[in-house]
Amino acid sequence: MNHIWTIIEKEWAEVFKNRMVLLTVIIMPLIFTALPVVMLYIMNSSGVAGEMSDVPAEFAALCETNLSAGDCMQIFMINQFLFLYMMMPLAIPIAIAAYSIVGEKTTRSLEPLLATPITTVELLVGKGLAALLPGVLATWACFGIFHLALWLMHVPVGVRSYVAGPVWLLAILLLGPLMAVAAVNFALIVSARVNDPRAAEQISMVLIVPLLGLLFGQIAGVITVNAQLMLISAAVLLVVDIGLIYLGERLFRRETILTRWK
Repeated sequence: MNHIWTIIEKEWAEVFKNRMVLLTVIIMPLIFTALPVVMLYIMNSSGVAGEMSDVPAEFAALCETNLSAGDCMQIFMINQFLFLYMMMPLAIPIAIAAYSIVGEKTTRSLEPLLATPITTVELLVGKGLAALLPGVLATWACFGIFHLALWLMHVPVGVRSYVAGPVWLLAILLLGPLMAVAAVNFALIVSARVNDPRAAEQISMVLIVPLLGLLFGQIAGVITVNAQLMLISAAVLLVVDIGLIYLGERLFRRETILTRWK
């Protein structure tokens, strides 16, 4: 355990020296939190929220009977921003993990680390947690700030209850960490096979494509985001995570990395 924590501290000390990584960890959560807050503030202050009744039929069927059309419209709009919160535990760990191995090669700090008695499992777990924790914690913190902002803006109780309901909680508390695990392990696998940190980050970003597909599917009315979809997605992600963890441990070879990058 001491070895793992030492690796985490080393990763944070090295990675956060990179401005692009630091900006991703700080700026992205701020923007993704501000966007839905500003949108809801405009809708409520202008009175548009109380007048809009063109909620998609597929989504309107899920709205509770005690909710007005305006409340239902706000919930529908909020659901679009849910995918921004789900993007944070993907993008932030990828940005960190992509520099985790390749970045160390460029600074010549990888060779001494690989020469230590630390096991491959300890090395991967340490690097994985160093990338995963900032993404997951940032997502949870932004969700708490968003919920506080809804209360301060006196958003209707029905809308606040939905945000504190099973769909958002499953997405933030369950899917978020599972997606972060997938992102970290995929990025580590990629970064162990390429020679450029930017290439590793760009390749790893392919994981965001399925999430964008869900977003556009919901906007088009093809997919309805509900608790059942979240649970199914969590089950699929769990299987993917196990596969990526196994593959990463099998593919990561110290000798190959050192000789290939000489």
